[in-house]
Amino acid sequence: MVTSHTDAFVESARRVDAVVTPTTVDEFAGTLEDVVTEPAVGTPLPFEGVTYDGTAVDGAPTGAALAEAATGVTAAAAAIADYGSVVLQETGAGEELLGLYPDRHVVVVAASDVVPDMPAAFEALDGQFDAGRRDAILATGPSATADMGAVVKGVHGPREVQILLLEDR
Repeated sequence: MVTSHTDAFVESARRVDAVVTPTTVDEFAGTLEDVVTEPAVGTPLPFEGVTYDGTAVDGAPTGAALAEAATGVTAAAAAIADYGSVVLQETGAGEELLGLYPDRHVVVVAASDVVPDMPAAFEALDGQFDAGRRDAILATGPSATADMGAVVKGVHGPREVQILLLEDR
Protein backbone atom coordinates (compact mmCIF):
# COMPACT_ATOMS: atom_id res chain seq x y z
CA MET A 1 0.00 0.00 0.00
CA VAL A 2 1.39 3.42 -0.99
CA THR A 3 1.31 5.84 1.91
CA SER A 4 3.40 8.81 0.76
CA HIS A 5 5.28 10.37 -2.15
CA THR A 6 8.41 8.59 -0.98
CA ASP A 7 6.71 5.19 -0.91
CA ALA A 8 5.22 5.86 -4.37
CA PHE A 9 8.68 6.82 -5.66
CA VAL A 10 10.23 3.62 -4.33
CA GLU A 11 7.48 1.53 -5.94
CA SER A 12 7.77 3.35 -9.29
CA ALA A 13 11.59 3.18 -9.34
CA ARG A 14 11.48 -0.56 -8.70
CA ARG A 15 9.04 -1.00 -11.64
CA VAL A 16 11.69 0.50 -13.95
CA ASP A 17 14.44 -1.78 -12.58
CA ALA A 18 16.15 0.76 -10.31
CA VAL A 19 17.20 -0.46 -6.88
CA VAL A 20 16.27 1.90 -4.03
CA THR A 21 18.11 1.74 -0.74
CA PRO A 22 17.11 3.98 2.16
CA THR A 23 19.93 5.47 4.20
CA THR A 24 20.71 8.18 6.73
CA VAL A 25 23.50 10.71 7.04
CA ASP A 26 25.14 8.53 9.69
CA GLU A 27 24.86 5.35 7.60
CA PHE A 28 25.69 6.94 4.25
CA ALA A 29 29.35 5.88 3.85
CA GLY A 30 28.58 2.23 4.62
CA THR A 31 25.50 2.19 2.41
CA LEU A 32 27.44 3.75 -0.47
CA GLU A 33 30.24 1.22 -0.11
CA ASP A 34 27.68 -1.58 -0.40
CA VAL A 35 26.38 -0.35 -3.78
CA VAL A 36 29.45 0.89 -5.66
CA THR A 37 31.62 -1.21 -7.91
CA GLU A 38 35.20 0.04 -8.08
CA PRO A 39 36.65 2.09 -9.53
CA ALA A 40 34.04 4.69 -8.65
CA VAL A 41 33.85 8.41 -9.33
CA GLY A 42 31.41 11.01 -8.02
CA THR A 43 30.31 14.60 -8.28
CA PRO A 44 30.04 16.77 -5.15
CA LEU A 45 27.11 15.88 -2.90
CA PRO A 46 25.06 18.90 -1.72
CA PHE A 47 23.66 17.25 1.41
CA GLU A 48 24.82 18.48 4.81
CA GLY A 49 27.01 15.90 6.55
CA VAL A 50 27.24 13.63 3.47
CA THR A 51 30.66 13.16 1.87
CA TYR A 52 32.76 10.52 0.16
CA ASP A 53 35.08 10.32 3.18
CA GLY A 54 35.68 6.70 4.12
CA THR A 55 34.49 5.40 0.74
CA ALA A 56 36.24 4.28 -2.45
CA VAL A 57 34.60 7.07 -4.49
CA ASP A 58 36.91 9.62 -6.14
CA GLY A 59 35.05 12.89 -5.58
CA ALA A 60 37.21 14.93 -7.95
CA PRO A 61 37.73 12.62 -10.93
CA THR A 62 39.78 13.31 -14.02
CA GLY A 63 38.65 12.36 -17.50
CA ALA A 64 40.91 9.30 -17.31
CA ALA A 65 39.32 8.23 -14.02
CA LEU A 66 35.87 8.60 -15.57
CA ALA A 67 36.92 6.50 -18.56
CA GLU A 68 37.96 3.68 -16.20
CA ALA A 69 35.04 4.01 -13.76
CA ALA A 70 32.60 1.16 -13.17
CA THR A 71 30.36 3.41 -11.03
CA GLY A 72 29.37 7.06 -11.29
CA VAL A 73 27.79 8.73 -8.26
CA THR A 74 25.68 11.87 -8.61
CA ALA A 75 23.12 13.78 -6.57
CA ALA A 76 19.56 14.33 -7.72
CA ALA A 77 17.86 17.70 -7.37
CA ALA A 78 14.48 15.97 -7.18
CA ALA A 79 12.75 12.65 -7.67
CA ILE A 80 9.34 12.15 -9.28
CA ALA A 81 7.10 9.65 -7.51
CA ASP A 82 4.77 8.92 -10.44
CA TYR A 83 7.58 7.75 -12.72
CA GLY A 84 10.44 6.69 -10.45
CA SER A 85 12.55 9.31 -12.23
CA VAL A 86 15.37 11.40 -10.83
CA VAL A 87 16.29 14.92 -11.90
CA LEU A 88 20.01 15.48 -12.45
CA GLN A 89 21.13 19.08 -12.71
CA GLU A 90 24.41 19.93 -14.37
CA THR A 91 26.57 21.95 -12.00
CA GLY A 92 29.74 21.87 -14.06
CA ALA A 93 31.09 18.88 -12.12
CA GLY A 94 30.12 16.35 -14.83
CA GLU A 95 26.80 14.99 -13.60
CA GLU A 96 25.68 14.06 -17.11
CA LEU A 97 28.92 12.22 -17.89
CA LEU A 98 29.02 10.34 -14.57
CA GLY A 99 25.37 9.40 -14.97
CA LEU A 100 25.85 8.08 -18.51
CA TYR A 101 29.23 6.42 -19.02
CA PRO A 102 29.85 4.03 -16.11
CA ASP A 103 27.86 0.78 -16.14
CA ARG A 104 26.43 1.54 -12.70
CA HIS A 105 24.86 4.88 -11.79
CA VAL A 106 24.34 5.57 -8.10
CA VAL A 107 22.01 8.50 -7.48
CA VAL A 108 21.65 10.13 -4.08
CA VAL A 109 18.34 11.89 -3.48
CA ALA A 110 16.99 13.48 -0.32
CA ALA A 111 13.62 12.08 0.75
CA SER A 112 12.38 15.67 1.15
CA ASP A 113 13.11 16.27 -2.56
CA VAL A 114 10.67 13.58 -3.73
CA VAL A 115 7.71 15.26 -5.42
CA PRO A 116 4.46 13.56 -6.45
CA ASP A 117 4.40 14.26 -10.19
CA MET A 118 5.91 16.08 -13.18
CA PRO A 119 4.08 19.41 -12.59
CA ALA A 120 5.44 19.46 -9.03
CA ALA A 121 8.95 18.75 -10.36
CA PHE A 122 8.74 21.63 -12.81
CA GLU A 123 7.47 23.88 -10.04
CA ALA A 124 10.37 22.82 -7.78
CA LEU A 125 12.90 23.45 -10.56
CA ASP A 126 11.40 26.74 -11.72
CA GLY A 127 13.28 28.87 -9.22
CA GLN A 128 16.56 27.14 -10.01
CA PHE A 129 16.22 27.90 -13.70
CA ASP A 130 15.37 31.50 -12.80
CA ALA A 131 18.62 31.54 -10.79
CA GLY A 132 20.65 30.62 -13.87
CA ARG A 133 20.73 26.81 -14.04
CA ARG A 134 20.51 25.78 -17.67
CA ASP A 135 20.17 22.02 -17.79
CA ALA A 136 18.33 19.19 -16.10
CA ILE A 137 18.16 15.54 -17.09
CA LEU A 138 15.26 13.28 -16.20
CA ALA A 139 16.59 9.75 -15.77
CA THR A 140 14.27 6.79 -15.31
CA GLY A 141 15.94 3.48 -14.54
CA PRO A 142 18.74 1.84 -16.49
CA SER A 143 19.28 2.73 -20.13
CA ALA A 144 17.21 0.50 -22.39
CA THR A 145 16.36 0.26 -26.05
CA ALA A 146 14.23 -2.08 -28.13
CA ASP A 147 15.78 -0.99 -31.44
CA MET A 148 17.35 -4.44 -31.87
CA GLY A 149 14.11 -6.43 -31.64
CA ALA A 150 14.41 -7.13 -27.93
CA VAL A 151 14.99 -4.95 -24.89
CA VAL A 152 18.71 -4.42 -24.40
CA LYS A 153 20.05 -2.54 -21.36
CA GLY A 154 23.08 -0.33 -21.21
CA VAL A 155 23.32 0.67 -24.85
CA HIS A 156 22.98 4.43 -24.29
CA GLY A 157 23.74 4.69 -20.58
CA PRO A 158 24.08 2.72 -17.35
CA ARG A 159 23.09 -0.93 -17.14
CA GLU A 160 22.24 -0.58 -13.46
CA VAL A 161 20.77 2.24 -11.38
CA GLN A 162 21.02 2.32 -7.62
CA ILE A 163 19.18 5.08 -5.78
CA LEU A 164 20.19 5.99 -2.24
CA LEU A 165 17.18 7.62 -0.61
CA LEU A 166 18.61 9.88 2.07
CA GLU A 167 16.42 10.54 5.06
CA ASP A 168 16.82 14.17 5.99
CA ARG A 169 15.37 17.23 7.61
